[in-house]
Amino acid sequence: MKKVFSNLNFVLLLLMIIYSVFGLLMIFSASSVAAVLRYQVPTNYFFVRQLMWLVLAYLGGMVIIHIPTKFYRFFSKIAMFAILLLLVFLFVAGNIAGGAQSWYEFGFLNFQPTELAKLVLIVYLAVYYHRIASRKKITLWNLIYPLLLSGVIFVLIAMQPDFGGAFIIFLITALIFFSLPIAKRHKHTVYKVIIIGGVLLFSVLLLFGKNILQSYQVSRILNFTNPCQRYNDDTGYQVCNGYIAIHNGGLTGVGLGNSTQKYLYLPEAHTDFIFPIICEELGLIVGILVVCGYFVMLFLILNIAKETDNLRNSILAYGIFVYLLAHILINLLGVLGLIPLTGVPLPFLSYGGSYNLCVVLALFIVQRINIENKESKLRKKIENL
Repeated sequence: MKKVFSNLNFVLLLLMIIYSVFGLLMIFSASSVAAVLRYQVPTNYFFVRQLMWLVLAYLGGMVIIHIPTKFYRFFSKIAMFAILLLLVFLFVAGNIAGGAQSWYEFGFLNFQPTELAKLVLIVYLAVYYHRIASRKKITLWNLIYPLLLSGVIFVLIAMQPDFGGAFIIFLITALIFFSLPIAKRHKHTVYKVIIIGGVLLFSVLLLFGKNILQSYQVSRILNFTNPCQRYNDDTGYQVCNGYIAIHNGGLTGVGLGNSTQKYLYLPEAHTDFIFPIICEELGLIVGILVVCGYFVMLFLILNIAKETDNLRNSILAYGIFVYLLAHILINLLGVLGLIPLTGVPLPFLSYGGSYNLCVVLALFIVQRINIENKESKLRKKIENL
C-alpha cells in the first residue's frame, strides 16, 4: 500500500483534488439560485449530488491504482459488450433531458452511459491493439474490427442525439489509430475504407438528417457567430449571456456568490456554462489560471504516456489525454462562441456525476500507469547492476 502511494504523480493528484474541491464550490455557487427558482429543490441539491459522485469516484480510484493494467484484458470485452447494451437500451428506458435521450434515472442519481462509453472505448482499444501489435501478421480485419465497434458507439450516441459526445468518440478513435506503430501500408488501406464509409454516412445524413437533427441543433450548427445579434434566439441567448458574465467579472470578479447571470439568465450556469460564472465571480485572472491548470494536467498525462514501455499503457494514457483535451477545448470554444454549442461538460467544474466519475477514474488509470513506469525503471536499474 505504502509503495503504491509513493509512486503516484503527486502534482497530478494535487491538481485533481484542487479541481474537485473548486468544482464543488463553484457548482454550489452557480446552482443555488436555479435549484430553488427553476427546480424547486434545496440550494445545496446539486452540490450534494456532485459530492456523492466524487466520493464514489475517489473510492473507485483507490481500487484502480492497485490493479495492474495487464489485467484489463480480462474485462475489456465484457465492458465493451455491456456499454453497447446500455446505449441500445437507452432508446427503450432512457430519460430525455436537454432534448437528448441520454440518461438512466436511479432515484437520487442519474447515469449517462455515453460518458462511460468514452472510457471503456479507450481501455478496449488499448488492450486490443496491444495484443495484435505483438503478432507478426497483422490483417486488415484485425485493424478495422475495433473501428467498426467505435462506429457503432458513434452512431448510437449521435442518434440520442448527442453530437458532442459522438464527436469525442470519433476523436478518441481517430487519434489513437493515427498513433499506432504499424506499417504505413496497413494504415493507408484502413484510411481508404474509412473514407468510403464516411462518404456513405454523409450521404445518409444528407438524406435523413432532418429526421435526426432537431431544429434548434441545426440552428446551432449553422448560426453560432455574433451571438449577441441573436439574443432573443436560442442560438445566441446563452452564449451572449456568457459574454456578459465574463465582462461583468473583469479581471478580479464581483465576488464569490455574487453572480447576476446565474439568476436564470444562463439556464445552464452550473453545467455547460460554469466557466463564465467562474470568470464573473472570481475574475478573468482566475479563469486564465483554471485553463493553465488544465494544461499542466494534460502535460503531466502526456509525459506519463511517453515514459511507458508497452503499447497498452501508452494508448491508455494517450487516449485519456485526448479525452480530457477534447472536453476542455469543445466546452471553452463553445461558451466563447467560437464553435457551435454541443453540451460538452468541463472536467471537474461542470455539474455531472457520471461524467466526473469517469474523469476521476480515468486519471487514476493514468496514476496506475505512472506506478508501473516507475516499477519498470526500478527493475531495469536492478538488472543493470
